[in-house]
Amino acid sequence: MKKQQAAFMAIIGGIAIFGIKLFAYFISNSVALLSDALESIVNITASGLMFFSVYVSEKPADDTHNYGHQKIEEISRMIEGLFIIIAAVLIINAAIGNLFESAKLVKLNLAIGISMLATSLNAGLSWFLGHTAEKSGSAALDGDAKHLRSDVVSSIGVWVGLFFVGLTGWSLLDPIIALIIAALISRMGVGLVLKSSYQLMDQSCKKEEEKIREVLLRHRPSFKDFHKVKTRRQGNQVFAELHLLVESSISVEDAHNLTDHLEEELRRELHNMDLTIHIEPLRNNPYLASKR
Repeated sequence: MKKQQAAFMAIIGGIAIFGIKLFAYFISNSVALLSDALESIVNITASGLMFFSVYVSEKPADDTHNYGHQKIEEISRMIEGLFIIIAAVLIINAAIGNLFESAKLVKLNLAIGISMLATSLNAGLSWFLGHTAEKSGSAALDGDAKHLRSDVVSSIGVWVGLFFVGLTGWSLLDPIIALIIAALISRMGVGLVLKSSYQLMDQSCKKEEEKIREVLLRHRPSFKDFHKVKTRRQGNQVFAELHLLVESSISVEDAHNLTDHLEEELRRELHNMDLTIHIEPLRNNPYLASKR
């Protein structure tokens, strides 16, 4: 399924899940269930942003963006992480308000059952987005899948806590549960922000660099040496470059054919790689001089 269709389904699913969770809060008066519903508002907003970023990322390269528009997905994932942190702050605010003046909780069993229905839908949506992200290499879908997964984890924590509230009658546990949930999901939000920051700073792709070296070493008799292997990721695309040392006597045509052959073989093994090879003559080469 296309990324845009998956993103649209995330928005529709988020709205439905929010309505179910809000109903669970209204019938129970539980601040923990309210915190669960508040996170769903953030989910809907984040899914809308994801839909926009996926739409932009699929635009082809143009005069102003020669390498395409896929980095917007990393920006989306970063904002998604910030939204998770905002949701944690909202939960903390709601919990602190009830920490010293606990609300009377009612119909907990029914509310938990309704919350379980919403969470099962959330889990299915998270799996679907994660599966689509893995197939398409979409950072935006990956961020939204992890966001929904954090919602599932926090909801399970709510059920467990409210179950003990029902057994013991200790309503003070309700806001304490909400605070614990806030800590857990804020950790996931910070993780998404850091991951996107690394990618936006053009972090090198170690796995792909190892594959480049592996392929080049198979063809070592065709050239003298290579160096300055550089990589960076943009969405599901990896851009790479390297310098290849060849005999000074080799013709331009032969050098061109050699680079074409190497690039073609690497593309077969790494389908999303865009490789640029810079040819250097062996005679009086400063790289070899520096190694002596």
